[in-house]
Amino acid sequence: MSYATINPYTGELLKSFPDATDTEVDAAVTQAHEAFLSWKETPFATRAKVMQKAADLLRRDCPRYAKLLTLEMGKVLAEAKAEVELSAQILEYYAKYAEKLLAPETLPVSNPAEGRAVLVHEPLGVLLCIEPWNFPYYQIARIIAPQLSAGNTMLLKHASNVPQSAAAFEALMLEAGLPKGAFTNLYATRSQIARIIADPRVCGVALTGSEGAGGDVAAQAGKALKKSTLELGGADAFVVLADADLEKTVKWAVFGRHWNGGQVCVSSKRMILVDAIYDKFLAAYTQGVAALKAGDPMDPATTLAPLSSQKAADELKEKIRQAVAHGATATEVGPKVPSRGAFVQPTILTNVTPDNPAYAQEMFGPVSMILRAKDEDDAVRIANDSPFGLGGSVFTRDEARGEKVARRISTGMVFVNHPTMVKADLPFGGVRRSGYGRELLGLGLKEFVNHKLVDVVDIDAEF
Repeated sequence: MSYATINPYTGELLKSFPDATDTEVDAAVTQAHEAFLSWKETPFATRAKVMQKAADLLRRDCPRYAKLLTLEMGKVLAEAKAEVELSAQILEYYAKYAEKLLAPETLPVSNPAEGRAVLVHEPLGVLLCIEPWNFPYYQIARIIAPQLSAGNTMLLKHASNVPQSAAAFEALMLEAGLPKGAFTNLYATRSQIARIIADPRVCGVALTGSEGAGGDVAAQAGKALKKSTLELGGADAFVVLADADLEKTVKWAVFGRHWNGGQVCVSSKRMILVDAIYDKFLAAYTQGVAALKAGDPMDPATTLAPLSSQKAADELKEKIRQAVAHGATATEVGPKVPSRGAFVQPTILTNVTPDNPAYAQEMFGPVSMILRAKDEDDAVRIANDSPFGLGGSVFTRDEARGEKVARRISTGMVFVNHPTMVKADLPFGGVRRSGYGRELLGLGLKEFVNHKLVDVVDIDAEF
């Protein structure tokens, strides 16, 4: 699979790593299972100390961790530091709340003869997590913090272009006091992923990634009769109603589409503008995008990062060409991006009709799709006319109206007057081809536990 760090800004190969051997994979599963047998019995207070220590270490060494993100996938340094902090917040959240969220629940039975019924939440065992490159630390924290807190143990197969970030997080958790084997990074191949899922000691798999990868992994998990969760792509709608504060909305639109180089599953990919403000918004948005500064992601002045790889940049440019071939208008915006590095010129697509392949695609990078709606009802219709259903947002001066419109949009998350937000204390997940299951909060914590009924019945109860 070729695990390697290639600087997206310079194209330089910095370090490469060999694929794991089958022997190493089998040993990791064995060690994870053995670690589970003791970790599941470890008190919540001890687990919480590990999570909090990991959060503290991330904050202490934030510059070092952030620099590695920028080197491996090109993230602007300020955003890399923000990702380190977000990861720390997630770890800290479960240190504080996991025990309470997993507390046994006494059920309100209707007949005393049913006894005293209690629902307990017990860990399943070894889990496999398969994670993408766009948020190398956050994606790990989002799955391992809840699952380790629940008493499960974890195997990680990270994206092949962020191998050092994956190894750094494994080292972080060991330094925080996690038992060896409870969380192991593997440079696994695709065939080894199938091998891991099929192993009877592995109890589930969580994937964040592409639709294709999600379908393959879900099929393998289903064949093995194991639980899976999938967080896949998104094409978030950014709905702007006629009464929106355009100055603020345009600023959020530029940010919502271009943070992390536009490589975010919940970035604002489809700007849906009601007819009354379409022209004014488009002019201001174009000006805002033009003000972005592409360059060295280590430079504090840079506001637009390169894409994660040259391959990613080439694929996005091909999608733009296909959109134009099917009738769309592509307008390049702003100063020319650097010729060196995996950059894509910020591009605005207009005149995208439903029969254009771009209409139903996820554009991963600085490409904005601008869609015109006749009115509020038409904007909702367009927002829901997507195979994806991850996040979305509605902009209006009337918050009550915004909430009503948000409830009509069919996605896992909708925000009013803000692009889709990612926080440690908000749930994350979608519907349709954006996947299934939830991460974070109690929802994510309970995805891979056995909700076991313990019912104590009076021995003298009559039949």
